[in-house]
Amino acid sequence: MVKLDDILHDRRMTLTELADRVGLTLANLSILKTGKAKAIRFSTLAAICRELECQPGDLLSYQA
Repeated sequence: MVKLDDILHDRRMTLTELADRVGLTLANLSILKTGKAKAIRFSTLAAICRELECQPGDLLSYQA
């Protein structure tokens, strides 16, 4: 489960603003936000965590 939407809301940041800050397209971040992404690069995850001041575990959780 991807909790990007919750963290963006908590930080009062838009997906567009995050996309600009990390250098990704809005479409790619949207795919991640909706949980449709099959993979994420460590560099992308690190950039998102840097901008949102969070840890990967804050963004991602596993549900069986």
